[in-house]
Amino acid sequence: MINGFFGKVLWIDLSEETFKEEKIPEEIYRQYFGGFGLAAKLIYRNMPARTHPLDPNALIGFFPGLFTGTMAPLTGRYFLAGKSPLTGTWGDSSGGGYFGPAIKKCGYDGILIQGASKNPVYISIIDNKKQILDASELWGLDAIDTEDRINEEYNNARIASIGTSGEKLSLISGIINDKGRTAARSGFGATMGSKKLKALVLKGNKKISIANKKNLTKLAKDYNKGIKAATSGSAHLFRTQGLCGVNVSAGMKEDAPVKNWGGSCAEDFPFEKLNKISGEKINKYRIRSTGCFSCPVQCGAVMKVPELMIEETHIPEYETCASFGHLLLNDDLLSMFALNDLCNRAGLDTISAGGTIAFAIECYENGLISRSDTDGLELTWGNTKSIFKLLKKMINREGIGDLLADGSKLASERIGKDSEKFAIHSIGQELPMHDSKYSKSLGRTYAFEPTPGRHTNASLDRFARGPMKDNNYVKEFHLPKNHEKPGDNRYEAMKMVSGLYQSTCALGLCYFSYWFQTYPLLECIQAILGWDLTIDEVIKIGLRIQNIKQAFTLREGIELMKNELPGRTVGNPPFKSGPYQGITIDYKADQKGYCQKMGWNPENGFPLKKTLIDLNLSFIIEDLY
Repeated sequence: MINGFFGKVLWIDLSEETFKEEKIPEEIYRQYFGGFGLAAKLIYRNMPARTHPLDPNALIGFFPGLFTGTMAPLTGRYFLAGKSPLTGTWGDSSGGGYFGPAIKKCGYDGILIQGASKNPVYISIIDNKKQILDASELWGLDAIDTEDRINEEYNNARIASIGTSGEKLSLISGIINDKGRTAARSGFGATMGSKKLKALVLKGNKKISIANKKNLTKLAKDYNKGIKAATSGSAHLFRTQGLCGVNVSAGMKEDAPVKNWGGSCAEDFPFEKLNKISGEKINKYRIRSTGCFSCPVQCGAVMKVPELMIEETHIPEYETCASFGHLLLNDDLLSMFALNDLCNRAGLDTISAGGTIAFAIECYENGLISRSDTDGLELTWGNTKSIFKLLKKMINREGIGDLLADGSKLASERIGKDSEKFAIHSIGQELPMHDSKYSKSLGRTYAFEPTPGRHTNASLDRFARGPMKDNNYVKEFHLPKNHEKPGDNRYEAMKMVSGLYQSTCALGLCYFSYWFQTYPLLECIQAILGWDLTIDEVIKIGLRIQNIKQAFTLREGIELMKNELPGRTVGNPPFKSGPYQGITIDYKADQKGYCQKMGWNPENGFPLKKTLIDLNLSFIIEDLY
């Protein structure tokens, strides 16, 4: 009896219009779990090196976590995986809601898509019937209208689709499910668009076998009871206000980047401006709470905004509010709803969209582009009307929007004139809304992770602020003492956090589980899978996943260790005023110490042969050596 998974993935070839099931032995799950762990193994072995991410031969995977679809708390996630069209590195992006469990209900642990259709199509897997169907009438619709139209035929199907930005191959486009939940980062909307794939439609009734359902039920009930009883802390805040509940506090702590990373809240976006876009004010428009499958927090919400004639829209979360708010010096509350809804419909990454608009504003203010270049738009800080119009141009690739639709790095290369200093990205991906001068280890993860420019990578200083700080996130997991200071313990802690984080993601756990309460990780593994694993074994699985991602990016010719972050993101040169006056972050020293602990060459980031052998990754050696 297989417990916790189905032992097979589905391969779909759009060029050949074929479906093929591949059986996956249990040993592979024991080495990689599911999610982007299993995806990394399969994509690395099946996608030739240096394949262009928009080539028909490029692979895109939809992989639920190994726990996804069970009652294990906070495990409703699924991952997109493949080569990022935006960065050319390993790419993955996390999605929530109910699409991940729908993959499991169809009887698969992952779906891999290759090839490309000549005409727009969508894939339907409905009660075991698999079809590739004409999507000509859907092409041109936004993602939310697409979902509505498809469900006129398939009642209550789960749908992942692209909007206008994906169709137009914007490299900062994502994939939408649940009418506004976005797997946004890495640019996979462009991958689907290049394959002329409008949507993936799923509906099934397969059941996941559980090794010990009684124990799992008790674990889930006990955990959920603690979450619902919380009257303070992150779980309470997210349950009552959603992620926008930190809009003000992130600004007051100077965690939120301001004025394209060149300013500070203290000087440029003080409390009276922050308070205009607070979680409390946003939640006055709440109709009902929503969230992911198996989540007791339910941090999402559906909003109604009469002033904008919007009957239903998803609540804008913190990254969106900060990207279109703090970063642009925009304190217009209604614009948060309008800009978020526009991106959700178009399938555009709000982080990259906001970062690219900030770049354009700074270029405009410094005379590198003029009103004749911007189609008459006056691109100034906090100019909500111009920001909204520019975003629509980016979505439709009209005028200057075409220049900006692929992100700030490519835009700066097209503009020239020393504009690259205003493009705040890492290997092409706009940096998220957490300042590396506030959480110092973010500098390392932004610059050197195989998926660069992501706050959802394993950043020690961010994770160590939650239950992990007191060694009670997973009761068997204990960080070394004095990990805040440079030295052996810090780098060992970075390695441990990296391993644990890769594993929890591969199991399907939400990123925010690290900020709530003690999670019964090993107990859930035993109850769902019937495996008796130690925490060291869990960490090793995560390190295996991290190494294969690292190898993928290096195999693609990306020289990670030569990457440089924009100076203002790390205080180089130091700011002359404000809360970060005189501060410079040495993110490169952190990376060298981390590499040594990981068993990587600190000069180029290559995993050593011995490291690969110890992790059963010997097949990688011939690619790197």
